[in-house]
Amino acid sequence: MKRYLLAFSAFAISLFVFDAAAQAWPTKPLRAIVPVGAGSSTDIVHRLVLEQLSAQLGQPIVVENRVGAGGTIGSAVVAKSEPDGYTILAHGSALTIAPALYKGLPYHPARDFIAVVPVGISASVLVVSPAKGVSSAAELVAVAKARPGALNFSSVGVGSATHLSAERFVSSAGIQAVHVPFKGGAEAMLEVIAGRVDFFFGPVALVLPHIREGKLRAIAVNGSSRSTLLPDVPTLREAGIKEAEYPIWFALFVPARTPSDIVHRLNREALNALQAPKAREKLAALGVDPMVMSPAEFAAHIDREIALNAMLVQQAGVKAE
Repeated sequence: MKRYLLAFSAFAISLFVFDAAAQAWPTKPLRAIVPVGAGSSTDIVHRLVLEQLSAQLGQPIVVENRVGAGGTIGSAVVAKSEPDGYTILAHGSALTIAPALYKGLPYHPARDFIAVVPVGISASVLVVSPAKGVSSAAELVAVAKARPGALNFSSVGVGSATHLSAERFVSSAGIQAVHVPFKGGAEAMLEVIAGRVDFFFGPVALVLPHIREGKLRAIAVNGSSRSTLLPDVPTLREAGIKEAEYPIWFALFVPARTPSDIVHRLNREALNALQAPKAREKLAALGVDPMVMSPAEFAAHIDREIALNAMLVQQAGVKAE
């Protein structure tokens, strides 16, 4: 009995020390790795949230853009980092594409990270040049079926979320189209405006100004509901194209084995940051809607997307650059 009491006391003391350490965290600056380029949607969205999170935690959060290999270089840095709560991965949907695209990936999205919180979700907008004379997704599909393989679409790179978004549309609509990859969203969009590319699934924040100026025509969004910034633009499902949804999400992760108390604290602070009026207003202006999920629900969502992307990559014959 005495031995049991001593063991229980030691366990209780360890829990108290652990909890106290978590409450003290953070005691130094944090770093957030964004594995894509500065100025991208993923970068802009996360910087807004991290700025608010830094203010709440009372510590600087240094944002580093570690670019390369479809986001896998920066993700690997975080996966191999000390699991102490001081290194955060600020990533998006592309995290679930990498396993299907890159052989010998040095990490697994579901096993080597803990999903702290989904930051938000944003539908992409299917846009065309007004000069093409296409006014709806149904009309675009009809043109593609009348001219098999004659149409093309742009993306921000092979295996990117913008690429697989278009591939899902092409597959669901039963059409053929040629992929034309570019290094960034601006270039991919401008080629559509110029008429050299037929269509593009662009982030709302990127294409909206050009839609309002009449340089692009929005004919559908690929989310489960209409965008609040483009309420008159139907979803692909409303346009009669089923199983074509492919919205882009953003989220914060930490390395696996990060202490649960620190994960819970970070989750709580991140949720508060997302509820801050200034952050909510800026995210809404970017077309990013709340993604209300528990950590367990979001983890299950990630598992489903890994399977979906594996199927899309195989069907489309996508190969890493």
